[in-house]
Amino acid sequence: MEVLQEILLQWGYVGLFVGTFLAATILPFSSEILVTGLLYIGANALMIFIIATLGNWLGSVSTYYLGWLGKWEWIEKWFKITPEKLEKQQSKISKYGSLVSFFVWLPLIGDVFSLALGFYKVSPTRCILFMLIGKATRFAIYISLYMYFSDTFGWGYEI
Repeated sequence: MEVLQEILLQWGYVGLFVGTFLAATILPFSSEILVTGLLYIGANALMIFIIATLGNWLGSVSTYYLGWLGKWEWIEKWFKITPEKLEKQQSKISKYGSLVSFFVWLPLIGDVFSLALGFYKVSPTRCILFMLIGKATRFAIYISLYMYFSDTFGWGYEI
């Protein structure tokens, strides 16, 4: 535990930004681990909220634009997905449009949503805005719950 605390203290907010950015790309990683660790050692909750939200949001925006660069031919060739299946997925994405981007914070499927929204060229402005709202809501709720329970149960690191 002391090693983790040292790493968190050493990397601090820069590490939080990089970690939350990478967690919102196609790399499987939970940004909540970093947020929890920094909250536990007593870092500023508002700074954590701002930096985690920005890092995670920009990671999702990057994944969105990575999807935007994709081509149907590539998906068919590399992933062996039929044109019919792609069209079926596109109709589902089109049904809800940019509102799907609010849910890019969901574990496992959120990154797929980001990639698909870009791939199907759903409105960038609206998607990016809804991604920001979703990420901010997620971290606001998570940090608030942590703060409530840490006060209730006396969690936290005494320096």
